[in-house]
Amino acid sequence: MKKLAVVFSLMILMASCSQVKIAYVDVEEILKEYDGAIKAEEDMQAQSQQISQQLDQTALPLQQKIQEYQQNKDKMSTAARQKKESELMREQQAFQQQQQMAQQQVQAEGQRMFEKINTDIETFLAEYGESNGYTYILGSSMQTKSVLYGKESLNITDEVIDALNVNYESEAPAEEASPAEEPAPVN
Repeated sequence: MKKLAVVFSLMILMASCSQVKIAYVDVEEILKEYDGAIKAEEDMQAQSQQISQQLDQTALPLQQKIQEYQQNKDKMSTAARQKKESELMREQQAFQQQQQMAQQQVQAEGQRMFEKINTDIETFLAEYGESNGYTYILGSSMQTKSVLYGKESLNITDEVIDALNVNYESEAPAEEASPAEEPAPVN
């Protein structure tokens, strides 16, 4: 009987040593509050605004040509009018292609930034989980709903956001020292 009690005690001790530690985070909250994500969003808005301004500058001459044509079309011969309309249409199509390419560039850059932020967060969570003894850190959002219920004491979202932001701040000066990528000029 004593041997059975010792074996049972040993099993309980071993089971408690290999206890699973689980927590969860609200992914959407992290993306809203993580300084790296906020900075990336600001950078994307600035880049988008810069490209928009470049496109506006590119569009001005075309708009002036169209206004000039509108004012003078009644004085033009049919052949001259058709030639000018064809020319303006080609210019407008070229501008629309340029606009589309710029939009695709912004979208591709946004996707690249989003993927980098996700990778940064996943890498950080893996390190955070390892250093804090978590077996699993689950992620939940409105889209995935992978955690349908969890005790609030297991929600480490705020801790993770704070730690992520501290980590981001410690890495930020090194990143800012490197030259930032300039968006390609829109011609």
